[in-house]
Amino acid sequence: MILEIVKYGREILRQKGRRIEQIDDDIRQLALDMLETMADANGVGLAAQQVGAPLQLTVIDVGQVEDRPSTMKIAGRHVKIAEHMPLVLVNPVLTLGDEKETGVEGCLSFPELTADIVRSAGASLRAVNLAGETVEFEATGLLARALQHEVDHLNGILF
Repeated sequence: MILEIVKYGREILRQKGRRIEQIDDDIRQLALDMLETMADANGVGLAAQQVGAPLQLTVIDVGQVEDRPSTMKIAGRHVKIAEHMPLVLVNPVLTLGDEKETGVEGCLSFPELTADIVRSAGASLRAVNLAGETVEFEATGLLARALQHEVDHLNGILF
């Protein structure tokens, strides 16, 4: 089901998401609805706050983006990003690299607005997937940028 995307000005976008203690059918359905909503809006990421749910849950899919490359390493080995998309990340924790870069970002909660944002060029992530399994990987490029943008949303930070 396609959900309404919360637009700038609504207080929920500034709320830190609650940690998800149990992945139940409601969380699974919300994640599936978020994936459908993100795809319908032509986005590459969507945080639960953006659909009115203050939870530590985000979805990301950069698998089809060709003009802004990304890398992904799992257990120190490069993997094909498209084989790991879309991502559903529960309770994600990011570790940011020291190198910074400026890049253009948009946000589904700020339609038709973009800005140059300074972010870490790389990031490591640890989260849980919908099966309750821990996932860990390193990312650069658009994937690293999307991870940082969405985790900011989960912490009530807007770009």
